[in-house]
Amino acid sequence: MKKSKVILKDERFALTIDRLCHQLIEKYDDFKDTCLVGIQEGGVLMGNRIVTRLKEILGVDSLEYGKLDITFYRDDFRTRIKPLKASSTEMDFLLEGKRVILIDDVLFTGRSVHAAMTALQHYGRPENVELLVMVDRRFNRHLPIQSDYVGLTIDALEESYVEVEWAEIEGNDQIMLIA
Repeated sequence: MKKSKVILKDERFALTIDRLCHQLIEKYDDFKDTCLVGIQEGGVLMGNRIVTRLKEILGVDSLEYGKLDITFYRDDFRTRIKPLKASSTEMDFLLEGKRVILIDDVLFTGRSVHAAMTALQHYGRPENVELLVMVDRRFNRHLPIQSDYVGLTIDALEESYVEVEWAEIEGNDQIMLIA
């Protein structure tokens, strides 16, 4: 039987989102020539929350924000027992010469981020790409990928699973470690 432990929830969860937003504002100020891109599906939930909060803090109506599906860019999409379900990509802008903030919920092996960076190439050549994640599982990387902005770092055994729950889907905001 698997055990689960709540690592972060509610107020601290919201505080973590706010901290990440303020770190982005420190670096990007008015977000000129900058766009945010959420990786489907968990990164889009995170991206939605980040973009909404940034607009509130900055007092603006819009920021360039896209949603990127990486299903067929993954190196394991043909090896899965169960067929993968693709999500939609919503990117109505080019990345050429822009600063890109790639957003995901959990950084584990780095394979999803690698697939996302490959998929981004179809939208132009960005000036640079940075990564923002809610959770960094530090000691489980398969590829040399690291995050520039981290909500929470968790050192967990490879058998463990980190789950980010969002109020929009599960009814509350929390991060759980399932072992």
